[in-house]
Amino acid sequence: MKKTSLIGGIKENIPSGLVVFLVALPLCLGIALASGAPPLSGIISGIVGGLVVGFLSNSNISVSGPAAGLTAIVLTAITDLGAFELFLCAGIIAGLIQLILGFVRAGSISNYFPNNVIEGMLAAIGIIIILKQIPHALGFDKDYEGHESIFDNGLNFGYFTELFGAIQPGAIIVTLVSVAILIAWDKIHVLKRMKMLPGALVAVIASIILNQLFKMAGSSLAIETQHLVSLPVPQSLDDFKNLIVIPDFNGFTNPKVWIVGATIAIVASIETLLCIEASDRLDRQRRITDTNLELKAQGIGNLISSFIGGLPMTSVVVRSSANANAGATSKISAIIHGVFLLICVLTIPVILNLIPLATLAAVLILVGYKLAKPATFKHFWHLGKFQFIPFVATVAAVVATDLLKGVGIGLAISVFYILQGNMKRAYYLSREKLDDADGINIKLAEEVSFLNKAAIKKTLKNIKPNSTVTIDARSTSYIATDVLEMIQDFANIRAKEQDIMVELLGFKTSYRDYERSEDSHILVTHKRAM
Repeated sequence: MKKTSLIGGIKENIPSGLVVFLVALPLCLGIALASGAPPLSGIISGIVGGLVVGFLSNSNISVSGPAAGLTAIVLTAITDLGAFELFLCAGIIAGLIQLILGFVRAGSISNYFPNNVIEGMLAAIGIIIILKQIPHALGFDKDYEGHESIFDNGLNFGYFTELFGAIQPGAIIVTLVSVAILIAWDKIHVLKRMKMLPGALVAVIASIILNQLFKMAGSSLAIETQHLVSLPVPQSLDDFKNLIVIPDFNGFTNPKVWIVGATIAIVASIETLLCIEASDRLDRQRRITDTNLELKAQGIGNLISSFIGGLPMTSVVVRSSANANAGATSKISAIIHGVFLLICVLTIPVILNLIPLATLAAVLILVGYKLAKPATFKHFWHLGKFQFIPFVATVAAVVATDLLKGVGIGLAISVFYILQGNMKRAYYLSREKLDDADGINIKLAEEVSFLNKAAIKKTLKNIKPNSTVTIDARSTSYIATDVLEMIQDFANIRAKEQDIMVELLGFKTSYRDYERSEDSHILVTHKRAM
């Protein structure tokens, strides 16, 4: 299998790291403001998420930073505790708990999330991104970046009235120009090959120049300061030091702090595991992340972030999907995004404060479209009702409530359909040790659901290069698409890269055949020698 050198990896991932930096910057600031925390705390969390978690994690696509899903918890906690310094102690406690969860191997829970729920979560987040960025694209920046629900206190029609009354033509022009540049960079072959000059960077530069021209001409189209990125600009080293908040360690004697810390640890861990599962699906090479190592990395990241005044973090779907769409090939991209955050905040905050929020909204709207494109809905529709209903229910629930509640609803519906189908024994696996076996035989049972994904995934992950594997589905009438896609990814991608000989027996011609047919004879016999 071809290995990428560190220098080569850096060159390949600078463009994607830059794109993620441009996406992460307003998210870090907005989430900090919405959480009632100092603006720099969000940036610190983003830097630590990129440099520390990016280095320790073995996820190739996911990017960590302050999470919108924790905003309500953080805001309530800071209000109840009365001081941000006390809240930082809760962040330290959360980091310690996540470390413990990693060591007790709690990360394996992610294997039990079915793919239709994961895809539904991604599509819902795409819809939310689009809905939440449209106001910024129109020049209405009352709402902060990155919030995960559009129904915070019920549907607020007054908000829409205020939105349409605050539309700014200059912001619309910047948005349209940015979208045109981004689409051109994605569709025109010559521009698409210019990896060292990503479309997002060109769009940002063009928007700054365009707005400066509006200002020089005295045009009413000029975008005002309140609609631009807003970073603190320290004038001296002492000013910068004053922006960093240190924990008040007396908080460790406060029972409320421990309760907040435990709450953050649980919610952040679940969101991270959901994002990791989604990120692995966004990875073109279908590499599998060690979720227990990820929990340890998140724990260390939260410890460091809290010690130096940063917000708690998770692996974040928005940044991770932007990372994948920008062509990231390894975790070096996440590290590069952290380096950009650190350098720019220290050196050129004045320049960054010239960026219109409208152009960043354009970047995020296209990211949202790629997550929620109609082809995804069409794909699950063709898979049948047992896949489509949990998928679309997850989409609706996440949009209407929040990520955790929505995923919980999707899981409940998926389990209902599994129970309705009278799930029987999972699958049969040869008892030979993988290390000593001449040939590895995996015999699937009559019904294989997403609940069996963890065991099969672990077996496939432990198969060594140059092995011979037979996966027998001749007695199988139903295989969940989660498992079927995982087997296909193994046979078509990883097996080819690691010289693994794979023989697939009895797999049927389409996904739908596994829903409506009890026939167990061989329709397709596939043997591929690598």
